[in-house]
Amino acid sequence: MTSVLIVDDEPGIRSFLQRGLQKYFGLVETAENAAAAEILHERCYFDLIIADIRLPGRTGVEWVTELREQGTATGVIFMTAYADLETAIAALRAGAEDFIMKPFRMEQMMASVKRYMDRQKMQRENFVLRRQVDHIFDKSGMVGECELIKNLCQVIKRVAPMPSTVLIEGESGTGKELAARAIHEWSGRVGSFVPVNCGAISAELLESELFGHIKGAFTGAHQAREGLFTYANEGTLFLDEIGEMPLSMQAHLLRVLEERTVRPVGSNKEVPVAVRIIAATNRDLSEQVKNGQFREDLYYRLNVLSIRMPSLRERLEDIPQLTAHFSKSLASELGVEPPQLSQADLACLRNYDWPGNVRELKNVIERCLLLNSSPSQCLSKPSLSDDPADSKSEGDALQLDQVEKHHILRVLEGEGGNKSAAARLLGISRKTLERKVQAWGEC
Repeated sequence: MTSVLIVDDEPGIRSFLQRGLQKYFGLVETAENAAAAEILHERCYFDLIIADIRLPGRTGVEWVTELREQGTATGVIFMTAYADLETAIAALRAGAEDFIMKPFRMEQMMASVKRYMDRQKMQRENFVLRRQVDHIFDKSGMVGECELIKNLCQVIKRVAPMPSTVLIEGESGTGKELAARAIHEWSGRVGSFVPVNCGAISAELLESELFGHIKGAFTGAHQAREGLFTYANEGTLFLDEIGEMPLSMQAHLLRVLEERTVRPVGSNKEVPVAVRIIAATNRDLSEQVKNGQFREDLYYRLNVLSIRMPSLRERLEDIPQLTAHFSKSLASELGVEPPQLSQADLACLRNYDWPGNVRELKNVIERCLLLNSSPSQCLSKPSLSDDPADSKSEGDALQLDQVEKHHILRVLEGEGGNKSAAARLLGISRKTLERKVQAWGEC
């Protein structure tokens, strides 16, 4: 559903355009000046704005220039009965898509609208095509040839074109976001893939992040802001760590899934959205439902199609291919030569337990490149220098829990104690990080 806002101080022009455009747009709103238009714009997302240049109070160019400064990229077609070079230049600088002289016929306006909408469609299609070309191995982006991965790719290809909600389950570091992006790529949806980590955003801010807010909705809301649902319109919204979402937000999300509309914080107006939801978790949501930590109705609404990501321990035969892939890509990023790994090195990698799964393997390969060391050395040494209190002699391997503790505390120290930043780097939620640090007796 597309929407258009018409801004003109002449009632006849507003009525003329509203009648002519309502058959082509799902929503047509009108305003007589910039102030009224701003109120509508704060409450609703518009795909196109058609505005007169000379408005009472702020001119159309001044208002649109302010929108651009606030980050709004909505297309604008200007109208005017007073054409001169200076006015035309001002309109172009404000980001006008077109410039139409009054009086005009509806056919002229529709031709301008169609050109803009066609350009938007082409840009979206080009974006999707570029993303498809970027994949080296498979359109799914998955690396590996074991049966589990082959079956996973087949499932992704099958469910991708469907509009149904998908729940991706699996341990941390197994590639849940990669699978979500693959579903989006195969879906053919023209909108963007928008990821959000539900565990990295405070409960107070999550509603505003997802649904947006109007100006003055809460302390600090100095201007209106569109939510992630709006940015993902006609595309895919990926809700990672859905198990970390507060119960109050779960109720809001359930309503969005059922009604297909969102209400910005502070607004009393519903905004329609066409968004495909993909959720992911490393928790047992069914167990959380039993414990009252997750809504049962939302769980069944999300779990329409379920995909389980295999752990690296279940696909050890893919380690040589994954290692080659990470070695090549990381060596290129770091500007070093790819390592020449021996069969003994690969055997060492296959014999490791991989609690961090594919993400940990990638980190180990990057550590090998940075330190010019073998995998066996990098598996036992998570950083440049080991803490004697946590490590054994150089020839011995650290215990798994010691490796985890050492690495997490080093990352936390490197981020100056910022737990949210450290959690993002480690690929875990802030709550998980806090539980581990508390268990170790660290502040």
